Amino acid sequence: MEKPPMIAIAYHSGRGHNEVLAQAVRAGAEAAGASVTMVTVEAMDDAKWEALDAADAIIFGSPTYMGSASGQFHTFAASTNKRWARQAWKDKLGSGFTVGACKAGDKDSTLGYFATLGHQHGMLWVSLGLLPGWHLTHESENDLNRLGYFNGAAGTVAGDLPADAVHKADIATAEHLGQRVVEQTAIVLAGRAALANP
Repeated sequence: MEKPPMIAIAYHSGRGHNEVLAQAVRAGAEAAGASVTMVTVEAMDDAKWEALDAADAIIFGSPTYMGSASGQFHTFAASTNKRWARQAWKDKLGSGFTVGACKAGDKDSTLGYFATLGHQHGMLWVSLGLLPGWHLTHESENDLNRLGYFNGAAGTVAGDLPADAVHKADIATAEHLGQRVVEQTAIVLAGRAALANP
């Protein structure tokens, strides 16, 4: 890569569990050669908006509360309307991650919400790109994608446990997501460059 892909991680973390996944996504993206900017969405300012606008890909993250992303994330999403109107994020790549207390817990609703938000902005969505782990008898809860999500990365941890109790397999799955988004972004950027300079 002549220029490393610029990845922004736009996320909210309520009690620190989703911060653990956000940092894992960052680690995976940086290991794959990206320049990464972390954007906490509950206090947006001009610099944060500029970072999102400049990014080649945006990865959304929020805990799953009551069947969807947190209120803080929804407020951020609603405030993207001016960028939506002018198609500012069109053709950026996107993906998402979430964590919740229940093993199912409607995390797929949150990931689907992120994908819909990305699609409304004209973004190109990047799936997790993994088969499910822990779904056959010879597999274990230590597998990547042990929870069997596909629209992004998901983790689960009991609500009364601290952030450092996030399962190592969920952290590794989030790292995989960061790496995959960078790989797919690099492919798209290289293709665009090739088309621009045949």
